[in-house]
Amino acid sequence: MLSGKDNSGFGWDEHKHMVVAEDAVWNSYISSPKAASQFRNCSFPYYDQLTSIYAKD
Repeated sequence: MLSGKDNSGFGWDEHKHMVVAEDAVWNSYISSPKAASQFRNCSFPYYDQLTSIYAKD
């Protein structure tokens, strides 16, 4: 969502540690609004640490 060619409209909230986007962006990215809702309010407090471990060099 945050990287790649189809990331238009998505961002990262450093304070909440979560992906943010307008409703229209979520709905176009994930076909089912129910599926989108599980990620809309999900924080990822270890995102930075996991990125440093699993990111490509």
